[in-house]
Formats: sequence, structure tokens, C-alpha cells
Amino acid sequence: MTDRECRAYAQKRMESGIAASTARTEMQALRAALRWAAAQKIIAECPNVPLPSRSPPKERWLTRDEAHALIDGCEAFHIRLFVILALGTGARVSALLELPWSRIDMDRRIIDLRDPGKARTAKGRARVPINDGLLATLQEAYAIRETDWVIEWAGGRVASVKRGFRAATIRAGLEGVTPHTLRHTAATWMAQAGVPLWEIAGFLGHSNTSMVEETYAHHSPGHLKGASRVLDMTLLQQFPVERVNTSIRKRQ
Repeated sequence: MTDRECRAYAQKRMESGIAASTARTEMQALRAALRWAAAQKIIAECPNVPLPSRSPPKERWLTRDEAHALIDGCEAFHIRLFVILALGTGARVSALLELPWSRIDMDRRIIDLRDPGKARTAKGRARVPINDGLLATLQEAYAIRETDWVIEWAGGRVASVKRGFRAATIRAGLEGVTPHTLRHTAATWMAQAGVPLWEIAGFLGHSNTSMVEETYAHHSPGHLKGASRVLDMTLLQQFPVERVNTSIRKRQ
């Protein structure tokens, strides 16, 4: 296996219509398998497996007005509940669709998104607090529940919200919005409010802040301002504001 063969495979997969991130995941799986085979002495050594470049992070997030419009556009109660839960917890779609009432403690106001029956993975989940708006919606949903699942419909667990969510975005007049946009929105709102990046990472279930820093740091009101102030101190010594203003007036 050569670099050229790996790159050709990844390119062929992307030309067939799959996302670059999917091709990258496939090549990561191949590399992991080969490394395991080399460690087990099944093959002599692990060849190099180049990975396609990462896809740029998605920037689409909802403003507060867009979020209100989306909630108003939800005709089905379970879709509305999903949207409010996603915005209030920043959880992944799968975590919410797999969430039973037994992992929601409304007295202590805690939602445990972690599934005790599943091993921890890189896509971690967290225990998050229930804010006031979310509490009211959960109490409403709990009062009319028919199953053990939080997101339910017609007496059964919901496997997908794509169709209902898409209908809600159309009613709200929103474009480029998917269920995952809600997680991105929750993180963006926290960053814009100045919540520390390590706290956002913990809320989202990440074990470190690298992804959060890469994706959300620029939304933070204090992003790079400390570094800028250091440079400003030096520049002001060389170019005092009074002197600059005097120079401007003379030019005028």
C-alpha cells in the first residue's frame, strides 16, 4: 500500500459524492486497523496512510430571533421539545433521541446525557444543568408522557427528527439549518456571552478544549484582546493618542 493509492482512494470516494470528513474517517479506520495488525505482528510494519484535509468548521448558527422563529414553526410537540432541549443542553441529536426520563432529575435540575450501557468514546456526553426555560418545557412533556423516552411520538420512541425539523425550518424561513445546527448554536451563544472555553467544552462533553478553541474562540468577546493590549501598550508609547490627533489636525 502506497501514499498514492491511499490518496487516489480518498479522492475517488469524494468524487462519488461523500463528504471529505467521511473519507477522512474511513482512512482513519484503515490506519488504526493497520497499526493494530503491526502491533500484533500480523504484518511486518504499518504503512503510512495519508488523511484527507479536515473539512472547515460549519459557521451556521441561529440568532435569538431565528431560534424563536424555529420554535414557533414546530407544529408537532415532540419536534418543539427536541429543539428546546437541543438549545438548552447543546447535546448531540443521538444523545437526545436516546434520552430516557430516568436520567432527568427535575428536583436537582440535572440531565445526565451519558448512557451507562455504552462505553465512553471520543464523542463524549455530559451531565448538564436544567435552566428555567428548559425546566418548564420538561415539566410539560413529563405530564403528558406515554413512554419512558423523553422524545416520543404516537406512543413510541422517535428514531429521527429530520422530516419534522425540516418542515419547521421551512415554516420559519430558515436555510442551511440542520438538527446539528442547534448544538453549534448553543456553543456559539455561550462563547458570545464570555463563558470560558473550558466550561463550554465540559458542557458539550469534550475531554479537552482544542475543538472548542478552534471553532468557537473567535465568538468570545475577549478573544485575543489580552494579546492586543500588550501590543497596544508598546504602540501608545511610540504613537501617543494626543500626538496622533495633533498630526491628523495638521494634515486637515
